Amino acid sequence: MKHLLMVVFLLTCTLARGQDEHIVTGRVTDADTGQGLPGATVVVKGTSVGTITNIDGQYKLELPTGWESITVSFVGFVSQEISVLGKSIIDVSMPTDIAALEEVVVVGYGTVKKSDATGSVAVVSSEDFNKGAVNSVQELMIGKTAGVSITPISGAPGNTSTIRIRGGSSMSASNDPLIVIDGVPLDNTPIGGSPNILSTLNPNDIESFTILKDASATAIYGSRAANGVIIITTKRGDRDLKLTYNVTTSLYTTPKKVEVYSGDEFRTLINEVYAGNAAVTSLLGDADTDWQGEIYKNAIGQDHNLSLSGTLKSTPYRISLGYNNTEGVLKTYNFERTTLSLGLDPTFLNDQLKVKINLKGMDNNNNFSDQSAIRNAVVYDPTKEVFNGNTRWRGYTTWTTGGIDGSPINLAPANPVAQLALTDNTSNVKRSIGNIQFDYQLPFLDGLKANLNLGYDISQTKGHNNVKDSTQWVYIPTVAGGRTSPYFNERQNQLLDFYLNYHKVIGDNSLDVLAGYSWSHFWRASEDSTSNASGTESTQRNDFQSEYYLLSFFGRVNYSIAQKYLFTLTLRNDATSRFSPETRWGLFPAAAFAWNVGHESFSRQSHIVSDLKLRLGYGITGQQDLNNGNDYPYVAKYTISDDAARYAFGNQYYNTLRPDGYDADIRWETTTTANVGVDFGLAGNRITGSLDFYLKETKDLLSIVDVPVGTNFSATVLTNVGSMENRGVEMNLNAKVITTDKVNWEVGYNVYYNKNEITKLNLNDDPDYTVPTGSVGGTTSGTIQAQRVGYPVNSFYTYQQLYDQDLNPVEDAFVDRNDDGIINSSDLYIYQNPAADVLMGMNSWLNVGNWDFTFVGRLSLGNYVYNNVASNSTYQSLYSSMQYLSNASMLADKTQFMNALNTRFSDYYIENASFFRMDNINLAYNLRDLLGNKLNMKISGGVQNAFVITKYSGLDPEISGGLDNNFFPRTRVFLLGFNCEF
Repeated sequence: MKHLLMVVFLLTCTLARGQDEHIVTGRVTDADTGQGLPGATVVVKGTSVGTITNIDGQYKLELPTGWESITVSFVGFVSQEISVLGKSIIDVSMPTDIAALEEVVVVGYGTVKKSDATGSVAVVSSEDFNKGAVNSVQELMIGKTAGVSITPISGAPGNTSTIRIRGGSSMSASNDPLIVIDGVPLDNTPIGGSPNILSTLNPNDIESFTILKDASATAIYGSRAANGVIIITTKRGDRDLKLTYNVTTSLYTTPKKVEVYSGDEFRTLINEVYAGNAAVTSLLGDADTDWQGEIYKNAIGQDHNLSLSGTLKSTPYRISLGYNNTEGVLKTYNFERTTLSLGLDPTFLNDQLKVKINLKGMDNNNNFSDQSAIRNAVVYDPTKEVFNGNTRWRGYTTWTTGGIDGSPINLAPANPVAQLALTDNTSNVKRSIGNIQFDYQLPFLDGLKANLNLGYDISQTKGHNNVKDSTQWVYIPTVAGGRTSPYFNERQNQLLDFYLNYHKVIGDNSLDVLAGYSWSHFWRASEDSTSNASGTESTQRNDFQSEYYLLSFFGRVNYSIAQKYLFTLTLRNDATSRFSPETRWGLFPAAAFAWNVGHESFSRQSHIVSDLKLRLGYGITGQQDLNNGNDYPYVAKYTISDDAARYAFGNQYYNTLRPDGYDADIRWETTTTANVGVDFGLAGNRITGSLDFYLKETKDLLSIVDVPVGTNFSATVLTNVGSMENRGVEMNLNAKVITTDKVNWEVGYNVYYNKNEITKLNLNDDPDYTVPTGSVGGTTSGTIQAQRVGYPVNSFYTYQQLYDQDLNPVEDAFVDRNDDGIINSSDLYIYQNPAADVLMGMNSWLNVGNWDFTFVGRLSLGNYVYNNVASNSTYQSLYSSMQYLSNASMLADKTQFMNALNTRFSDYYIENASFFRMDNINLAYNLRDLLGNKLNMKISGGVQNAFVITKYSGLDPEISGGLDNNFFPRTRVFLLGFNCEF
């Protein structure tokens, strides 16, 4: 009996174990072709237990006891849920996800299926945005796509960024891309009193950025698209009622300061360098003041956004209210913004007439710090205290002669704490952008639509930049009289677009034809004046008004053959009032072809390549957007002299009129772009990407050139002369590494190489002709950059430094490059440039259950920076014969220059500033399906600008323009966020 019970027990265990080990096998195939799908995910529903199919689409899965179904998913196909009860072999046929195939992207004057796009187009959606404390819209897409360089110009809250798409195409005209917000193209001219032309937008309201890169994609915008186009689409209402609240609280810190001598170190240094010179050493004080510590602080920021969306009487709507208040790490700096956004999408006439209404408003208050305090905090004598008890200079320590209440030494550094405390530089900016768009399906011809878009962009700024009296650094118009400087700016831009669009499907082919007209008007006015603080003396009041118009006729034809062979032809005829009637019209054509190889029958047999499209594009765009704000460059103009430059007739003095240089035949700058690209998907689109090669050639550059000596004009004139080219390659890669019910991991990588070269600079093709640019700070004259044929724009133009046997730079010792025995400007040479050779971006999103972890980083290789802080830091700069002392960067110890004349123009100060920056690290926890699936919440925390790896010796290696001087430090931001969606 005992043995019998043992046998029964063993049999029971064996049967139980067999039931536990329920193994399912099968094959996952494409429902259209019957081919196996490699890399499809097969998961036991409700668990993390799963596997992926092999190269033939086959799988084997062991199920735990009690689980009854599996889910099968694959990118581009509809996911399947299948019961496993009583089954050991389960084959799964996956139908194509039509919604995925029909994904559309916004292009100029309409949309196109992503699979049908023929140009180089990149989309950054809200799901891909950089997380965290975002005051400026541009920060959302930093590092997200190849070919787009975004460099914040400073660490000030609400600051703007330099955006370049495939390098700059101009020298004296704008290199900024055209930005279109919900169908309204923006004027790139900065708004007075506002640091950012995109500050109107609340980052929380943005749904996506669409970036048009090559001419075949941008040509529909013609004259305004030479530098690419960024289309911003804001969020819209949908069927379900949704209430969302977001709040982000941030702590801003200064991660790095310029290393300068402390009070004790400075006293020791002065006593060593000027030993026995009592006139110098007697200027030392007894304090030990960290001037950078006095002007910087940890700052707090808060950002709130409340939105409500849904449908009211069949009209989708979305309304959003945002508030941001962020301090700067530089004391007294503050950025405050309130935004209101409304979107309505009503339809009429049985949905034949669709109306889209967009209204955006902003009220922005800025308190700008005097940023010259940054330099003065570096150079101010650390042996001096902040206050020294004087009565003339409001108690702040001031460099004077004849005692602490004596006369000011005007060229001495200003007390940086006083600069911040006694400067009142504020502005209030009100701005509204809006449009109403009518899209009407004409009843007499199926497929024909008429679209009318009426838009506006209005802004008004009131501000002042005042300084109290008894301040040493303000001596215009009277010494120490302070300054009162009010200003007012106003801008009104209007837009009218009208076009007809005809779409017809002919069997497997389709035809899409668009023809339209565009009218834009840009008007701006400003006024300002300056007087002393008491108002008893003032300079001349300045009043300014200007306007210009753009007119355009445009057309586009898209033709698709069996969704495999795609053709696009675009033509735009533009006119600008900035040019004379004889030269104002410009014709800008473009053509593109794409082959959807992935739709070919032979391609569907591949187990590796799941999608493939080849693209060819060629087109011409124009440029008339002038950086100098001159709306009448072809018209003769005269400048009236001030009171200091008058002509005497007898006892009377008369103002004179000086003719300005002008070119009556000024015309369009044109950029021709050729592009070859491929879009691909691998392993069932688990890996997707694109690869593009391009060549951009710009001719008839709008350039400021010297006027020949002996003419009666001003020294320079804006005209068409010269050419340049950009050539490069860019690649984007995205991979779904893990896709299960419990774990998802996606990574992205992009890399971009661009080579810029000036190919012509003047009319006689002189290869040695050089245009100096890039002023050197800390000196009354001199430049460190230049334009020259055969080199990139804004290359550094320097002396070649000589070194001793220990590889230390020799003071004022340079290579005699022309061997004439004299070191002078003829020995200057081109050495490096600020633009990076290679830019890379990388990002990762990891989801484990309710946890999300993301990071974004960037790598820049080959960008060089002129370290102007270091070039101004020499032993020679420690003492001035005007009887004041200046601190310096501790880099002065490396050179110890005492009598240098041209050292600041040495290539020694041109540093390789390649870097890797971890822009963003974020961790979030999601609370989903609360209150009966009606409430979702998310709590997140993170750090921005987490760390930088670089060999650059200055404050920050990422400097827009490559000149490092008085840089407002980028902040390190620690943040905590909360999101609630009902």
